[in-house]
Amino acid sequence: MDRRTFLKSAAVGAAALPGFASAANDADDMPVIDTHVHLWDLKQFKLPWLKPDAPFARDFLIEDYLRATEGCHVVKGVYMEVDVDATQKQAEADWIRTVCKEGKTPIVAAVIGGNPAAEGFGDYAKQFKGDAYVKGIRQVLHGPTTPKGYCLERPFVQSIRLLGELGLSFDLCMRHPELSDAVKLTKECPDTRFILDHCGNPDVQAKDRSAWQRDLETLAKNRNVICKISGILSSAKKGEWTPEQLASIVNHCLDSFGPERVIFAADWPVCTSAGTFKQWLNALKIITKERKAEERKTFFHDNAVKFYQLQG
Repeated sequence: MDRRTFLKSAAVGAAALPGFASAANDADDMPVIDTHVHLWDLKQFKLPWLKPDAPFARDFLIEDYLRATEGCHVVKGVYMEVDVDATQKQAEADWIRTVCKEGKTPIVAAVIGGNPAAEGFGDYAKQFKGDAYVKGIRQVLHGPTTPKGYCLERPFVQSIRLLGELGLSFDLCMRHPELSDAVKLTKECPDTRFILDHCGNPDVQAKDRSAWQRDLETLAKNRNVICKISGILSSAKKGEWTPEQLASIVNHCLDSFGPERVIFAADWPVCTSAGTFKQWLNALKIITKERKAEERKTFFHDNAVKFYQLQG
């Protein structure tokens, strides 16, 4: 299946998802901050992980994001690095800083790419101390060549401690069986702020998530970690998932971390493999509808403002 056919079929399948009747007329105008927005222009950047025949092997530009979020009251967005070629990390950072500074899009801040274990990482990171737009750094830790325990090696840990000194956060994007590594890393770096991406990547279709549940609860005890509710659609079954099927994962994260340490994110366009931005947003509105209005507001908006120190 070519990428255009894949994207078309994904959109059609998602449009027919069950369980969304109650969300179709959701007219509340609660402001939303999306803390995980991927954008890429393949004429500008090389993404080594994105093979030519992959479903997402095309440009995903800000105008595409604006169409995807139309009517959703997304008032701000935080760009998330896209694992560009190692030689282009600085160029990616410079580009997104310019986008934020120009103020022509909802993107007002960024988490940029970096390799904490690499020589020269300290000098790279130091340039962003006090930066108005760069709020943190991420290296994806679930790549096929990344061994378990990689984030606990001394050079890596020392660099993550440096991020705390610089006022920069670090996103934890890792395999769910390795959340115990995240527990150790965050304990060793108490002055660094961490964001757990994608709820710790549990499998939506798994029958037994008890190990993930236990490790997530343990990680949540470390007060320098917050949880990003995002990304779980990547393991959902396209065209068949419902908000009810996601609820146990979402609620476990919300209850483990508490209302002040959870933030909304779409993981667009990756989420479109199983649903649209609107369907993901509406699913979370359905799941959280019985929670206090103030808790919902902090989740969808206020916590992001506080954590990323967003202006305006």
